[in-house]
Amino acid sequence: MSAANGPNAEDIAEGTAAPPPIPGTVETTPGGGDDRGRGILKSIATGSSLVAILAVVLSITLGGILIALTDEDVAAASSYFFSRPGDTLGAAWAAASGAYAALFQGAVFNPRADSLALMFRPLTETLTVATPLILAGLGVAVAFRAGLFNIGAQGQIILGAMFAGWIGFSWHLPFGLHLVFVVLAGFVGGALWGFIPGILKARTGAHEVIVTIMLNYIAIYLVGFLLTTPSFQNPGSSNPISPRLDATAVFPQILGPQFRLHLGFLIAIAATYGVWWLLNRSTVGFELRAVGANPFAARTAGISVTKGYVVVMMLAGGLAGLAGVAQVAGTERVLTSGIAASFGFDAITVALLGRSHPWGVFFAGVLFGAFRAGGVQMQTLTGTPIDIVLVVQSLIVLFIAAPPLVKAIFGIERKKKPRKASRAKATVSGGAA
Repeated sequence: MSAANGPNAEDIAEGTAAPPPIPGTVETTPGGGDDRGRGILKSIATGSSLVAILAVVLSITLGGILIALTDEDVAAASSYFFSRPGDTLGAAWAAASGAYAALFQGAVFNPRADSLALMFRPLTETLTVATPLILAGLGVAVAFRAGLFNIGAQGQIILGAMFAGWIGFSWHLPFGLHLVFVVLAGFVGGALWGFIPGILKARTGAHEVIVTIMLNYIAIYLVGFLLTTPSFQNPGSSNPISPRLDATAVFPQILGPQFRLHLGFLIAIAATYGVWWLLNRSTVGFELRAVGANPFAARTAGISVTKGYVVVMMLAGGLAGLAGVAQVAGTERVLTSGIAASFGFDAITVALLGRSHPWGVFFAGVLFGAFRAGGVQMQTLTGTPIDIVLVVQSLIVLFIAAPPLVKAIFGIERKKKPRKASRAKATVSGGAA
């Protein structure tokens, strides 16, 4: 970028240069006062990767302190802390390290298993749980990159599961073709649920946060209602549950029947690469990033901001819909009212931790999948409440949203940029000399 020509469109979209001002305009959006919130959201979602790593380290450390404070042995040793402080510190270390060792054993590797395959079974469980987190996290991250806050991943997962589940148990097609229709139906269902806030945002300026939150509730009650109707409820059952999907409509288990890891994980990898390519190597991705960087500059450059909002929300919804497919056709193989669990809300944390970069979201999803998969083992072996995993996840969100706090704790100083006035003064002084 040269000083004479000013910042180019690529620099604006990458966020490395400020967009040029537009004469005679005031940067406001139809929602009113969204620019300040958009800037805060962008700084949180696309900040330094180092801060994200340090936020995880700090959260795990504080989680270990909390485990130690609630441990019975630590409480007993603390009664004579001043006479023998080493006993308290040793008990605290044993409690925290034992809990996290059990978490690792349940999420990555179990050395006590009978065979090598079973030793690595926890890792396959982590990847299975991570699959919907990755797909839904990509949906949230794509919206972030376009300057939109997609809170509706929960509802989009449900709609994707509904569409895919109905195709799975009501249509009877050959193997291969049936599964293709299931995947496409799930993507379409999620995209449809993303289209609604996208078109409302583009046409009326309705805030996507409010609209997507309301659509979450609609989706939750809609699936609950449909599971009580003859079209969706399992015949002969009074429970709100659908018939099982046909064998031709479920994801095959890629490592054999002894593992739950299914084809959905490979779809998650393909989706991660596809989103990376879309955002960084395609014209559509460039336009979406330009809209997210500054919609006014993008509009001046001839990019349709209205179209961008609709396209990105449909893409975000479709990716979250694939998470619903992974649940109904991969893990559960039946549609229930709790098919989405809390994946839609956890996906927001995954996207934040991944800094809205596709591969960052992928590894953040694997990390949170490990927390979920290993939490049960941690509670079983050590008696540590599984809620401690939720505490660690919440702390990660807290520290990700407060980068200055993380930098202050670890003593990371920000480089101070020279003020414009000082540079101008130096220029004038140099010219006078």
